[in-house]
Amino acid sequence: MNNHTPERIQKVLARAGIGSRREVEAWIADGRISVNGEKILPGHKITLRDKVRLDGELLRLTASRTSRTRILIYHKPVGEVCTRSDEKGRPNVFAALPPIRQGRWINIGRLDINTSGLLLFTNDGELANRMMHPSSGIEREYAVRVFGEASKSTLHTLQTGVQLEDGPAHFDSIHAGGGQGINHWYHVVIREGRNREIRRLWESQGITVSRLMRVRYGPCKLPRQLRPGHYQELDKIEVNKVIDAVNRG
Repeated sequence: MNNHTPERIQKVLARAGIGSRREVEAWIADGRISVNGEKILPGHKITLRDKVRLDGELLRLTASRTSRTRILIYHKPVGEVCTRSDEKGRPNVFAALPPIRQGRWINIGRLDINTSGLLLFTNDGELANRMMHPSSGIEREYAVRVFGEASKSTLHTLQTGVQLEDGPAHFDSIHAGGGQGINHWYHVVIREGRNREIRRLWESQGITVSRLMRVRYGPCKLPRQLRPGHYQELDKIEVNKVIDAVNRG
C-alpha cells in the first residue's frame, strides 16, 4: 500500500498493529472511529493520508509492518475484563502488559470475567484475525469443573452436537480429569470462540460449571510456573510455531 491507494480500513489498521479486523469492525459499529472528522461505516476505504482517530486519538498509520511479530501468553485471573476501559472500573487484562513501541497489544480472543487461564496477545493484527477466524480451526482447550458427574450419554450428546440459541455447537473432545465429592473436572476442546459457549453447552444438559480455565490455544499451552496476573513472551521459534499452525488451517 502506498499513500494514495485506498484500502478497507479494517485491513489498514490491522496491518498497522492497531487492532484485529474484528476489533476494528466493532469500533466502527460503536461509532468510536472517525476519518477526517466524520463517522464511517464498515468497509470504508482509506489511504495513509487520511486522518483516522480512535476515541479522538489520532492513529499512526504505516504502509507495512516494520517490527517483528510478538506474542505474549498472559495468565488471566478471575475478575479481570478483556477490554481496555470498563464503565464499572473493573481491572483489565492490559494493565499488566509491557509497553510496546509501535501499535498496541491485541488480544487473540477473549475470556469472560469469571474465566481464568491462557490469553494470547500480539502486535500483529492480521495474525490475531486469522487465529480467531472460524476457518482457521484452531483448537482451544479448557479445564472445566462442574457440579456432579456427567453420564456417558451426556458426554456423547455434548460431542455430537447441541442446538444453542445462536446455532449448533459441540465439543471436539471431552476427557475426564478426576474430582472429589460433587466436583468433577473435564478437559474439553473446541474450535470456535462464541460468547460463553462452553458454559452454555454444559448448561444445556442441566450441568452447572463452577470453574472454567483455558489451558491451551493452538500450540500455546499455559506454563505451569506462570502465575495469575503475569505474562511470558514467546521466543522466535515459538512464534513461528503459532504462525505455522494458522497457515495449516
